[in-house]
Amino acid sequence: MKHATNLIQTRWHTYEKIKMGIFNIFKKEKSNSNSTTENGVLGPTFLEENVEHISNPKKLHSHEWRRKLKSKTGETFFEIKYYGQLHPDYKNLIVGTDFAPAKIIAIDTNDKSEYLLFDGCNHGYNAMFCDKYSDEQINNRIADKIYNDEEGNSKFELIISTYNGIDYEDEFRDEVDSNGKIELISENKVDFEKVKQNGFDTLQIWGIDKGGTKIEIVSEELA
Repeated sequence: MKHATNLIQTRWHTYEKIKMGIFNIFKKEKSNSNSTTENGVLGPTFLEENVEHISNPKKLHSHEWRRKLKSKTGETFFEIKYYGQLHPDYKNLIVGTDFAPAKIIAIDTNDKSEYLLFDGCNHGYNAMFCDKYSDEQINNRIADKIYNDEEGNSKFELIISTYNGIDYEDEFRDEVDSNGKIELISENKVDFEKVKQNGFDTLQIWGIDKGGTKIEIVSEELA
């Protein structure tokens, strides 16, 4: 529990840095002028079939994957359910608890099908190579809270960005076995190509309500 408490305190300090402008490494990099979000960066494998490109993206960085969530039925508005809590200061942000990291799921407003957006026990560099979680932490996170922003909105278009600044080839290529797999801190072996896509170092999720207002729902530093 002490380890988990330290983790959540670290996350909250990170959010403070983001809003104060200290955690601002991406602004130093010149952004691309792509007409769409197709910049050659691969995104999370668990979202591959359920996203679409964004036309004329603003400030798309060279190591950023950015897409808009789209369900198999073509729906682009979603409700959100989650395990976690809302940040005490930035009340639109979903964060983890003292017990475990957040787990966030989008729900198609038409057919109620579900799409995993983020699992803090499994996604990101730290979860794969640094922070080991117990079976209890992994399995006892029930995503049963329905998300509402500070204005009471519950349906959003969702824009997802992952940042991939880690050179996996340089750092881990000697640890990849003959089958193309690498062992994680959990002792599970996973395809190295999948690790490179799901081991992002930063995640941001933005919600746009039906009135066009954009808010930040998730902001996680994961490395």
